[in-house]
Amino acid sequence: MPAVHVLNGPNLNLLGAREPAIYGTATLDDIRAALEKRCGERGVSLVFRQSNHEGDLVSWIQEAGAAGAPVILNAGALTHTSIALHDAIKGAQAVVIEVHLSNVHARESFRHHSYISPAARGVIAGFGPMSYLLALEAVFENEPKKS
Repeated sequence: MPAVHVLNGPNLNLLGAREPAIYGTATLDDIRAALEKRCGERGVSLVFRQSNHEGDLVSWIQEAGAAGAPVILNAGALTHTSIALHDAIKGAQAVVIEVHLSNVHARESFRHHSYISPAARGVIAGFGPMSYLLALEAVFENEPKKS
């Protein structure tokens, strides 16, 4: 399997300090460490990135798609606004699992719509940092089997 790409959108660099009642106290570095540990156990490389800029995420999705690498994507608020991310996933034929720390469907109505979901393989939401680990397990479970 090529490296697993974990891409994080706007404001996720503030995890641990930003609205801990909603997002918890784990930092993005904590999430990265947990994913690195699990990837290490499987002998899989991890590419872990965060940007507050939509164009960076588009480029990284295209890069992963070209490499045939699976993507775990927490696009943050861009989930609800970005047709560009939807188009990048479709255009690059990237296999994407959309993740959210909170249950977006139990929050404000504007968070109920995702432009990413229709292009994603699946969606995991509401389990805090475990959402990322569940997505990683889904990637491993769906990895092509060697004959």
